Amino acid sequence: MYKNLGEQPCATRRLALKSLVSTGAALTSSKLMAQTTQGPLKIGFVFVTPVTETGWTAQHNQGRLQIEKNLGARVQTRYVENVPEGPDAERVIRDLASEGHQLIFTTSFGYMEPTLRVAKEFPKVIFEHVSGYKSAPNVSTVNARFYEGRYLAGMIAGKMSSSGLTGYVAAFPIPEVLQGINAFTLGMLAVNPKAQVKVVWTSSWFDPGKEREAAMTLINQGADVLAYHTGSSAVIQAAEEKGKFSIGYHSDMSKLAPKGQLVAVTHHWGAYYTGVAQAVLAGTWKPAQPGIWGGIAEDFIQLTAIHAKVPLDFVASIERRRQDIASRKFHPFSGRLKDNEGGERLASGSLSDMQLGAMNYFVAGVQGSVPKM
Repeated sequence: MYKNLGEQPCATRRLALKSLVSTGAALTSSKLMAQTTQGPLKIGFVFVTPVTETGWTAQHNQGRLQIEKNLGARVQTRYVENVPEGPDAERVIRDLASEGHQLIFTTSFGYMEPTLRVAKEFPKVIFEHVSGYKSAPNVSTVNARFYEGRYLAGMIAGKMSSSGLTGYVAAFPIPEVLQGINAFTLGMLAVNPKAQVKVVWTSSWFDPGKEREAAMTLINQGADVLAYHTGSSAVIQAAEEKGKFSIGYHSDMSKLAPKGQLVAVTHHWGAYYTGVAQAVLAGTWKPAQPGIWGGIAEDFIQLTAIHAKVPLDFVASIERRRQDIASRKFHPFSGRLKDNEGGERLASGSLSDMQLGAMNYFVAGVQGSVPKM
């Protein structure tokens, strides 16, 4: 996913992100007024799933709403939901550009190539692609270090699992998803060295039926904690129904699983989206090189709604580890790292962003092999 981004120190990435998010605050009111006299900035969003109350798309839509709240009449937003990756995505992106949207956010990995093709046709339109790794003069990329939250959630799963076996429902074996599975596993192993993770693939970002079926399969195989990287709430609801623990993702889903959700790894896009819109309004936007990749330190990722069933002393240890990750004192992929076939992937130190972006394996502790795309 980030295989061609090149190396950049974390401090440099954080500085670039902080600068972008705070861009609007540095503008004078007269300059903002000069921009808005030409009419509101038209902003389009392309969503891969329907807009529901929770999930991946819900969090991006919250970011859209935050732009409206923060910038008011200076912006006008619109979204198109449930857009499949592929030709349909390219058509929708092109339609938004043709309709006069000056800033377009495309929020799924499979939108990368369609975004680039449309951007070439509309060089005056600015595009922000979420989770990709290719940029252009009018295309920038942004993503979150989901794996940081996954590691912490794995620690909680390792503490609370009675069987030592957890299940993980996942969409596609791209590096971002593999980072999450592997970080979750390493977090579990830090608490229970005998822990194991079983993975079932759905080959879809959003298919509640498949997600539920996968969850039931894992429960039937003995998993007593379920995690997932898909777009609906089906996994967490299946776990609740069967009296199993679960890890919320994208959004806090404790309303749907009040007994079983141990914690939620939540995503937060609004501050970044607002900063991008302010930069476009000010005429200062330019593509980030090699791309923005924010994590816990940048508040892209939060650990939310830790259940009362998790012991308080353990919650304190989770908070210490969270602070270590935020300050870069600890990296989830550090020390000696082996894959689940016995190969050494890291002798010491920590994985670089380049190595993370090329991840195509399971770490020791994950059962099975990575399917071919």
